[in-house]
This record gives sequence, structure tokens and C-alpha cells, in this order.
Amino acid sequence: MAISNKVMLITYPDSLGKNIKDLDEVLHTDLKGVVGGVHLLPFFPSTGDRGFAPTDYTTVDPKFGDWSDVEKLGEDYYLMFDFMINHISRQSKYYKDFQKKKDKSKYADLFLSWDKFWPKGRPTKADVDLIYKRKDRAPYQEITFADGSKEKLWNTFGPEQIDLDVRKKVTQEFIKQTLNQLIDHGADIIRLDAFAYAVKKLDSNDFFVEPEIWELLAQVRDDIADKGAMILPEIHEHYSMPFKIAKHGYFVYDFALPMVTLYSLYSGKSERLVNWLKMSPMKQFTTLDTHDGIGVVDARDILAPEEIEYTTKQLYKIGANVKKKYSSAEYHNLDIYQINTTFYSALGDSDKRYFIARLLQMFAPGIPQVYYVGMLAGKNDIKLLEETKEGRNINRHYYSRDEIAKEVKRPIVASLLNLFRFRNSEAAFDLNGNIEVSAPSENEIRIVRSNKDQTRKAALLVNLKELTYKVLVNGKEIDF
Repeated sequence: MAISNKVMLITYPDSLGKNIKDLDEVLHTDLKGVVGGVHLLPFFPSTGDRGFAPTDYTTVDPKFGDWSDVEKLGEDYYLMFDFMINHISRQSKYYKDFQKKKDKSKYADLFLSWDKFWPKGRPTKADVDLIYKRKDRAPYQEITFADGSKEKLWNTFGPEQIDLDVRKKVTQEFIKQTLNQLIDHGADIIRLDAFAYAVKKLDSNDFFVEPEIWELLAQVRDDIADKGAMILPEIHEHYSMPFKIAKHGYFVYDFALPMVTLYSLYSGKSERLVNWLKMSPMKQFTTLDTHDGIGVVDARDILAPEEIEYTTKQLYKIGANVKKKYSSAEYHNLDIYQINTTFYSALGDSDKRYFIARLLQMFAPGIPQVYYVGMLAGKNDIKLLEETKEGRNINRHYYSRDEIAKEVKRPIVASLLNLFRFRNSEAAFDLNGNIEVSAPSENEIRIVRSNKDQTRKAALLVNLKELTYKVLVNGKEIDF
């Protein structure tokens, strides 16, 4: 299905009901008309990280359904699937074959050897310190082969996720085959997860390595060129990096918006948000929440250091059940640059603040993505957090069908769903149209969206201090 400028839902296959069939039914009943696209988070057999350590891309995990369920979803919604371009599970057939046969395995070159990467006498402490790491140690894991010999392999993320060597022919062929079969099963967008880590190069920090990263992206783009699908590189870092990607013609993520929106609603000041929206490209997907935490590093230099510190402190002060320890090693947090919370709870479970945050997202440049917990204005799930001791599970509640039917009747959720339906159907939100962003006062932000031929105009005026708003379409006030 062609990608449309409509709200895209981000969800796990078992978060809105028990499986993909349930999800499809929810979308046609409780959430009818609310979304145009679905980012279906990893639904493959996996050995960790809630699907992000896949063992096999050729099949759907039976507990979620099968390919016919995925393809049925794709009949009514444009679909985004994940491809972990940096790693694959150590329980995969590829890794197991390598472990058994070592250099004689046809997959020997699929994995990036730590030992072979470094010249003799290296890595030094300076080499390891230079690497952009997700953990406080050198990013490798030792493999013990069937013959008893050992070798170190790159291991950037969790213990199950072994890094691939994207320079090698066997890996390039694996990437091409996998992407093409995912598209054949209905993927309209392939999200390249952790792509900035995929290229490793001597004497670099092994993150977003140029020019090699562009060669990798071009190669992937060419691999699927005749399929009509697109790739979306995922990167959590300084906004200059996604801006570079945008200049190369790709869609990007706006991961800075969550923190900038929080700052604006906490402080009541509009200048930072106005400046950010003026800078932002139209060819992007906006977020306030995802399956991960709220990115702090993404807002660096959009917010000053003291403003980031202020926002973080206010988050822990105003946020409902948000504690620093939930983003620490105690709760298996992988990324020190993210804060684990739902966006609703980050705003103190305030319906008024939360609705305004979503209004701002709907009027921002790009296509809005809404995480399933955020779509239902979900609170922090402390029970799941404590049961699993996994920090990010605070924002990964499992909704039953009965629970969803109940949640959509809450006034805040009913208003949100009306807002999303409005965003999906209003022609003023045209990616080829015009956007004007201004600050009528230090506490106000005004956004005007219009379609290409200027026949439809939607205007939003928000007072961030008073927490009031007004929406006008062609001069007529709209209520949600």
C-alpha cells in the first residue's frame, strides 16, 4: 500500500490484544479511522530485547500469527517493519553454523570479528575509549567454537545481539534477500534499526562513520529500488545527523520533539519549540513516544544544557511515578541518554497538558507516529516494571481487548482519537504544502498549515502557560 500522510501507530504485535489478528480487529473497531499506517515492531522469532534480537526473518513468531495475518493488516494500512542492520541473534542458524564449523562455515564472514578488526597490539585503552558505546565496557563477546577454540566478536547491544560485518559479500547478500522478502510480505517502509552503529572503521568512534555510512545506505536503497518501498534510517543522536540524512533525500525521525515539547509545557515558554519547528524538514516522522525511553541527547543544542537539565529535573518532579532509578542499571537500562516513562505520565497524568502536546505534534512538520500506550493516554506501568526489572517496560503495557474498549471511553482518549481522525482527513496537512510557525508572545505558539493550492488552511494557537488552545480550519473553530 502507498505511504499516506496519516497517523502511524507504533505497536508490538501482542500489545493491543494477544496477537496480530486481535490488533487488526482493534484497528477496525475501537480505533476505526484513527490510523493510516502501522509500525509493527519486530514480530519474528527472537531471543531478547522484545523482538530486537531476531533469529529468523523468514517467519512470523507463531505466538503472534503468520504471514497471512501480517499481509491482511497491509490491505488497509501502510506498514513499517524493522530490520536490525547492525546485529542478529546468537541463537540464529547463521551463528550456530559458524560456532560449529568456524572458518569453514559459509556464514563465517557474516559476523564482525573483534580480534581480526584490530592490528597487532591493539586495541589500546584509547581505542576502546574512542568507541561510541552503549555499555561501560569494550563492545565484544567471546564465542567458543565446537573445536574448543575461542574468538571475540563485536557485540554492541545486549548479549543476544551479535554484530554483523556489513563490508562482507555474504552479509550484503543476506541484507538484500531479507529486505526483499520483507517487502514481498507487505512492508512499505523498512526501518533500519541501529544503522549508525553498523559501520566500524579503524581510528573512528564507530558511529555514523562517513563516507561509508552513505555507501551502506545507497546500497540498501538500491537493493530495494524496484520494489517501491522506502527505508527509514533510525538514529538517536544530535539533530545534525538526521538533518544530514534528510539532505540525502531520505525520510528521518524527529526524536528531539519529545524533550522540546516537555520543556515548552513545563516552562510555558514557546521560543525553543518555535525555532525547532521552523528548522524541521517536512519529510520526517514525528514522535512524542516510542518503545524506548524519551531521548535526551536528541535535543542537545536545540535546548541549552541548563534547559535540558531543567527539563530532566521537572520530569522527575512533575512526572507521575517517574524515578531516576527506572533509567539506571538497576532496571537494565541500556542507554544513559534516555528516560523511561510514558509521555502521559511525564506530564503528570494531566489530560490538559497531554492533549496540547498531541495537538502540537499533529501540526508539526511531517507524518505523526503515535505509540500505542500514548494513543490510549497510558500511565506508567509500575507493576510490569517491578515484575520484570526492565526499565523500558514502564512504557510497554499489555492491553487486553476489554481494557482497550474501556480506555477509548475515557474523555481524554476519545478527544485524542477525534484529533487523529481530523489529522488524517484534513487536506491542510499536506507534505507538499506550506507551514508557518510563529510566537505571538513568549508563552504562545502559532502554527498554520495549508495545502499546496492554499484552498485549506488549519491554524493552531496554543498558550503554553495558560494551557489553552484554539484550532481554526478556514476560519471555522474546531472542537475535539
